[in-house]
Amino acid sequence: MERYKEEFIEFMIDCNVLKFGDFVTKSGRKTPFFVNTGFYRSGSQLARLGKYYAKAINEKFGLDFDILFGPAYKGIPLTVATTMAISEEYGKDIKYCSNRKEVKDHGDTGILLGSPISDNDKVIIIEDVTTAGTSIKETLPIIKAQGNVSVLGLCVSVDRMERGEKKSALTEIEENYGLKTTAIVTMAEVVEHLYNKPYNGKVIIDDEIKGRIDAYYEQYGA
Repeated sequence: MERYKEEFIEFMIDCNVLKFGDFVTKSGRKTPFFVNTGFYRSGSQLARLGKYYAKAINEKFGLDFDILFGPAYKGIPLTVATTMAISEEYGKDIKYCSNRKEVKDHGDTGILLGSPISDNDKVIIIEDVTTAGTSIKETLPIIKAQGNVSVLGLCVSVDRMERGEKKSALTEIEENYGLKTTAIVTMAEVVEHLYNKPYNGKVIIDDEIKGRIDAYYEQYGA
């Protein structure tokens, strides 16, 4: 595993973003692990996060695109941090765009904030995690309604590696919508890096947590 992936896993632990316990996902699944990017709460954390996303996007898609789109609300800071990182790390000026939950009818009107989306724009979507692929169903129509645009792909921070309807959520997104997908890390890489290995003097994934993760994947794994 590349060192930047290991660093990102440790970064999630440090920021309290990656947790192990009892949680319920947006899709209603009871899960022993949870990723909440809302816990990136400082400028230094967002700057570092943006660099990890920028690296993953560049490795998978390159930088020949125009707009990075982040669904409201969590996608808003992700687009800002990542476009800034792309500019700083690679010298490419990418525009950021997000949707509003409610259409604004005065001032800067419409459903979008940040850059408008125009005909022939090439767009990449950025999200925190994708569990069952439900959010992409809401996001794509918003982007497509803006004009004749090309949505090239989706980048998430963690691939939870679980089933959508029949296959993995990211695989189904690729097949159903013709999008390439990538993640900074997968849950398999998280387990590989943390299982029975101390980090900051503590074993994050011990045998009990590993057993619960395995049981979860027996039920929901791709």
